[in-house]
Amino acid sequence: MYYSSPNKAHKYMCLTTRFLKLLCIYIGIGLAISCSSEPTGAVATDSDGDGIIDSIDNCVQIANPDQEDLDGDGIGDACDPTDDTDTDGDTIIDSEDNCPEIANLDQLDSDGDGIGDACEPIDNTDTDGDTIIDSEDNCPETANPDQEDLDGDGIGDVCEQKIPCENGMADIYPCNGYDLLSYMSLEDLTPAAAGGSLSGNDSWGWTDPTTNKEYALVGLNSHAAFVDISNPLVPILVGILPTATVNSSWRDIKVYQNHAFIVSEASGHGMQVFDLTRLRNVSNTPETFTADTHFTDFGRAHNIFINETSGYAYVVGTSQSSGGALFINLQNPTSPVSEGSFGAGGYSHDVQVVSYTGPDTDHIGKEILIGSNENEVVIADVTNKANPVILSTVTYSNIGYTHQGWFTEDLTHFIVGDELDERDIGNNTRTLIFDMSDLDNPVYDFDYLGATRAIDHNGYVNGNNYFLASYRAGVRIFDLSQINSNTITEIGFFDTFPENNSVGFNGVWNVYPFFESGNIVISDIERGLFVIKKSN
Repeated sequence: MYYSSPNKAHKYMCLTTRFLKLLCIYIGIGLAISCSSEPTGAVATDSDGDGIIDSIDNCVQIANPDQEDLDGDGIGDACDPTDDTDTDGDTIIDSEDNCPEIANLDQLDSDGDGIGDACEPIDNTDTDGDTIIDSEDNCPETANPDQEDLDGDGIGDVCEQKIPCENGMADIYPCNGYDLLSYMSLEDLTPAAAGGSLSGNDSWGWTDPTTNKEYALVGLNSHAAFVDISNPLVPILVGILPTATVNSSWRDIKVYQNHAFIVSEASGHGMQVFDLTRLRNVSNTPETFTADTHFTDFGRAHNIFINETSGYAYVVGTSQSSGGALFINLQNPTSPVSEGSFGAGGYSHDVQVVSYTGPDTDHIGKEILIGSNENEVVIADVTNKANPVILSTVTYSNIGYTHQGWFTEDLTHFIVGDELDERDIGNNTRTLIFDMSDLDNPVYDFDYLGATRAIDHNGYVNGNNYFLASYRAGVRIFDLSQINSNTITEIGFFDTFPENNSVGFNGVWNVYPFFESGNIVISDIERGLFVIKKSN
């Protein structure tokens, strides 16, 4: 049996006690060092007091207990005011994207309204076909590729309103009671390929019975121009019909059954027949047309008149029948047929032919021709084309050149213009009125002297108004309501030659006053086409 002495046991216990004390001291020192090196506040610090300690809070300085982070960038929305959401994934955040739902990295915005083209497809409608879309066009209904806007009001010049006659003027043109609706120069009436020296002459009109569009038919020395004036503020050159042979200062146009019949003083010209319904289908204006028929039973001619009731044309100023009227049956418009002539009255400068319904009961129902025959007025019955008969002639004093005339609506009076008396005799513009109540015994009734020396040319009656193309004095309009009392009164005018009203062969050649709209066509020798209308 092992035996330990008391001294040795005591010594062992003391050593054990010392070791344990040293171990406790070492552990205590270690803990003290470890605690003193930890950053102050790292444990459970919550700077913004939102219940989320700073070490895991996505927005430490601003309370945001919901920790919302819509763009998922690790920064709470409360600390990240810029929303970086990019819904369409085009690298442009929604708040800066002009089309956030559809990727459009180029951010194109053609109309500058802040909405990207990708979200706002551009309306490429181009109503007038001038290559400028309606949303950017200063006149979307009328082609104007140059976008000219001289007054800078944002409305293209071609869409500008009429020029009213105010204080005696419409723009540069003297006027009284008639507004200027539109104007086309000789160049405007001529395609570039048909250029050269230009002059204007006759004019007439046509209303399309299907579309009700109105067209001005304008003669120039090189061609006839067909102009759509259904919007009289914006006339459109639809096309032209070139001269049949060579150029000439004289061209005359009339209409029957939707066809234009055109003669000229040009050598060998004959008569062109053109189907006006072709104007409906022109897609690329202006078109250069060819005639539907070229009638060559005669060559040059000065004038043509058509009695639309009978369907006969009367062509005057040719080299046949002493320059008297040639009778041409137009009842099939594209197949004209010559049916005789009337040369007994001599050269006719112009004629009017009517199916008579006037006061002379002896001639009711007959076809009556009245010719302005240089030095007299000739009345003839041309009902029988094989046997025309002169009924009477009438003259007057101080004859210059008996040029042209027109019946009043009731056929009781015939109004004549003498073209050369102003120049050769020296009187003011003179209009002569004849009493035609008895066709076998016509009587010079009275005359009217105008306010100027301008030469008169062509005149037409519509209702109680007489419209006179008076060269340098423009168009003059007269009231005929008191003609039975030997009185006519000038009630308006529009002067396309503002330079002066003196004697000279410039300015207005013709006027066409028969459109139901009240639009009036004027053809001017130097300036071209004017469309005017009575002021409201």
